[in-house]
Amino acid sequence: MLLSHGNIVIREATLEDADILLSWWNDGAVMAHAGFPNGLGLTKTQVLKGIENRSSPLLILVVNDTPVGEMSYRAVGEKTAEIGIKICNSSFQNRGYGVTFLRLMMAHLFNELGCAKIVLDTNLKNKRAQHFYENLGFVKTSVAINSWQDQLGELQSSVNYELTKTAYHSNQKD
Repeated sequence: MLLSHGNIVIREATLEDADILLSWWNDGAVMAHAGFPNGLGLTKTQVLKGIENRSSPLLILVVNDTPVGEMSYRAVGEKTAEIGIKICNSSFQNRGYGVTFLRLMMAHLFNELGCAKIVLDTNLKNKRAQHFYENLGFVKTSVAINSWQDQLGELQSSVNYELTKTAYHSNQKD
Protein backbone atom coordinates (compact mmCIF):
# COMPACT_ATOMS: atom_id res chain seq x y z
CA MET A 1 0.00 0.00 0.00
CA LEU A 2 1.23 3.45 -0.89
CA LEU A 3 -0.78 6.63 -0.40
CA SER A 4 0.60 10.07 -1.08
CA HIS A 5 -0.27 13.72 -1.27
CA GLY A 6 2.60 16.01 -2.27
CA ASN A 7 5.49 15.46 0.13
CA ILE A 8 3.39 13.25 2.43
CA VAL A 9 3.46 9.46 2.07
CA ILE A 10 1.86 6.55 3.88
CA ARG A 11 3.64 3.28 3.13
CA GLU A 12 3.86 -0.20 4.59
CA ALA A 13 6.57 -0.78 7.16
CA THR A 14 9.50 -2.88 6.04
CA LEU A 15 12.27 -4.60 7.97
CA GLU A 16 14.42 -1.55 7.25
CA ASP A 17 12.08 0.44 9.53
CA ALA A 18 12.93 -1.68 12.58
CA ASP A 19 15.42 0.78 14.06
CA ILE A 20 13.09 3.79 13.88
CA LEU A 21 10.15 1.76 15.21
CA LEU A 22 12.35 0.45 18.02
CA SER A 23 13.34 3.99 19.00
CA TRP A 24 9.71 5.20 18.96
CA TRP A 25 8.23 2.19 20.76
CA ASN A 26 10.86 2.26 23.51
CA ASP A 27 10.45 6.02 24.07
CA GLY A 28 8.15 6.66 27.02
CA ALA A 29 7.31 10.18 25.79
CA VAL A 30 6.03 8.72 22.50
CA MET A 31 4.20 5.78 24.08
CA ALA A 32 2.75 7.39 27.23
CA HIS A 33 -0.65 8.10 25.63
CA ALA A 34 -0.94 4.40 24.80
CA GLY A 35 -0.32 3.41 28.42
CA PHE A 36 3.42 2.86 28.27
CA PRO A 37 5.14 5.86 29.92
CA ASN A 38 8.31 3.77 30.24
CA GLY A 39 8.21 2.63 26.60
CA LEU A 40 7.68 -0.95 25.53
CA GLY A 41 11.17 -2.25 26.29
CA LEU A 42 11.41 -4.21 23.04
CA THR A 43 14.49 -5.62 21.36
CA LYS A 44 15.28 -5.20 17.68
CA THR A 45 14.61 -8.92 17.17
CA GLN A 46 11.12 -8.52 18.65
CA VAL A 47 10.39 -5.55 16.38
CA LEU A 48 11.63 -7.42 13.30
CA LYS A 49 9.41 -10.40 14.15
CA GLY A 50 6.50 -8.04 14.75
CA ILE A 51 6.90 -6.46 11.32
CA GLU A 52 7.09 -9.87 9.65
CA ASN A 53 4.16 -11.45 11.50
CA ARG A 54 1.52 -8.71 11.53
CA SER A 55 -2.00 -9.73 10.64
CA SER A 56 -2.94 -6.15 9.75
CA PRO A 57 -0.92 -3.40 8.05
CA LEU A 58 1.65 -1.40 9.97
CA LEU A 59 2.22 1.84 8.10
CA ILE A 60 4.99 4.40 8.22
CA LEU A 61 4.12 8.09 7.92
CA VAL A 62 6.67 10.04 5.90
CA VAL A 63 7.17 13.77 5.30
CA ASN A 64 9.85 14.87 2.81
CA ASP A 65 11.40 11.37 2.89
CA THR A 66 11.65 11.46 6.71
CA PRO A 67 9.72 8.88 8.74
CA VAL A 68 7.71 10.85 11.31
CA GLY A 69 5.18 8.40 12.70
CA GLU A 70 3.12 5.27 12.34
CA MET A 71 -0.42 4.27 11.55
CA SER A 72 -2.35 1.02 11.50
CA TYR A 73 -5.76 -0.27 10.63
CA ARG A 74 -7.56 -3.55 11.08
CA ALA A 75 -10.97 -5.00 10.39
CA VAL A 76 -13.13 -5.15 13.52
CA GLY A 77 -16.43 -6.09 11.95
CA GLU A 78 -18.18 -6.22 8.66
CA LYS A 79 -17.11 -3.13 6.71
CA THR A 80 -15.68 -1.56 9.88
CA ALA A 81 -12.02 -0.64 10.36
CA GLU A 82 -10.27 0.47 13.52
CA ILE A 83 -7.40 2.91 13.06
CA GLY A 84 -4.56 4.20 15.15
CA ILE A 85 -2.07 6.98 14.43
CA LYS A 86 0.98 8.47 16.16
CA ILE A 87 3.14 11.33 14.98
CA CYS A 88 6.21 10.13 16.85
CA ASN A 89 8.69 12.83 15.84
CA SER A 90 7.66 15.78 18.01
CA SER A 91 9.05 18.36 15.57
CA PHE A 92 6.34 17.26 13.10
CA GLN A 93 3.47 17.55 15.59
CA ASN A 94 1.01 20.46 15.50
CA ARG A 95 1.90 21.27 11.89
CA GLY A 96 -1.15 19.81 10.12
CA TYR A 97 0.45 16.56 9.00
CA GLY A 98 -1.83 14.39 11.12
CA VAL A 99 -4.89 15.81 9.38
CA THR A 100 -3.43 15.04 5.96
CA PHE A 101 -2.40 11.52 6.97
CA LEU A 102 -5.83 10.77 8.41
CA ARG A 103 -7.67 12.22 5.42
CA LEU A 104 -5.60 10.03 3.09
CA MET A 105 -6.37 6.96 5.20
CA MET A 106 -10.07 7.76 5.54
CA ALA A 107 -10.41 8.18 1.77
CA HIS A 108 -8.58 4.88 1.22
CA LEU A 109 -10.69 2.95 3.71
CA PHE A 110 -14.01 4.34 2.50
CA ASN A 111 -13.40 4.68 -1.23
CA GLU A 112 -10.92 1.90 -2.00
CA LEU A 113 -11.54 -0.76 0.64
CA GLY A 114 -15.32 -0.29 0.90
CA CYS A 115 -15.53 0.38 4.62
CA ALA A 116 -18.83 1.72 5.94
CA LYS A 117 -17.42 2.88 9.28
CA ILE A 118 -14.10 3.78 10.90
CA VAL A 119 -13.69 3.53 14.68
CA LEU A 120 -10.95 4.60 17.05
CA ASP A 121 -10.35 5.37 20.68
CA THR A 122 -8.17 7.75 22.63
CA ASN A 123 -7.37 8.44 26.25
CA LEU A 124 -10.00 10.56 27.99
CA LYS A 125 -7.20 12.84 29.22
CA ASN A 126 -6.06 13.51 25.66
CA LYS A 127 -8.29 16.51 24.94
CA ARG A 128 -6.14 17.58 21.99
CA ALA A 129 -6.72 14.26 20.21
CA GLN A 130 -10.45 14.41 20.94
CA HIS A 131 -10.69 17.88 19.40
CA PHE A 132 -8.63 16.70 16.42
CA TYR A 133 -10.87 13.69 15.71
CA GLU A 134 -14.07 15.67 16.19
CA ASN A 135 -12.85 18.31 13.71
CA LEU A 136 -12.40 15.51 11.17
CA GLY A 137 -16.04 14.45 11.64
CA PHE A 138 -15.64 11.62 14.13
CA VAL A 139 -18.50 11.34 16.62
CA LYS A 140 -18.04 10.31 20.25
CA THR A 141 -19.98 7.09 20.83
CA SER A 142 -19.03 6.22 24.41
CA VAL A 143 -16.68 6.81 27.31
CA ALA A 144 -15.23 3.87 29.20
CA ILE A 145 -14.27 5.03 32.70
CA ASN A 146 -11.33 3.25 34.38
CA SER A 147 -11.39 0.65 31.61
CA TRP A 148 -7.69 -0.20 31.51
CA GLN A 149 -4.44 0.10 33.46
CA ASP A 150 -1.27 1.68 32.15
CA GLN A 151 2.08 0.04 32.83
CA LEU A 152 2.39 2.00 36.10
CA GLY A 153 -0.85 0.44 37.33
CA GLU A 154 -2.88 3.63 37.03
CA LEU A 155 -6.46 3.27 35.86
CA GLN A 156 -7.17 5.03 32.57
CA SER A 157 -10.36 5.93 30.74
CA SER A 158 -10.96 6.00 27.00
CA VAL A 159 -13.25 7.73 24.55
CA ASN A 160 -14.61 5.79 21.58
CA TYR A 161 -15.28 7.48 18.26
CA GLU A 162 -16.75 6.52 14.91
CA LEU A 163 -17.06 8.03 11.47
CA THR A 164 -19.52 6.60 8.97
CA LYS A 165 -18.98 6.68 5.24
CA THR A 166 -22.13 8.78 4.87
CA ALA A 167 -20.88 11.40 7.37
CA TYR A 168 -17.45 11.36 5.73
CA HIS A 169 -18.89 12.08 2.30
CA SER A 170 -21.17 14.79 3.74
CA ASN A 171 -18.12 16.53 5.24
CA GLN A 172 -16.22 16.32 1.93
CA LYS A 173 -18.77 18.58 0.22
CA ASP A 174 -18.10 21.52 2.58
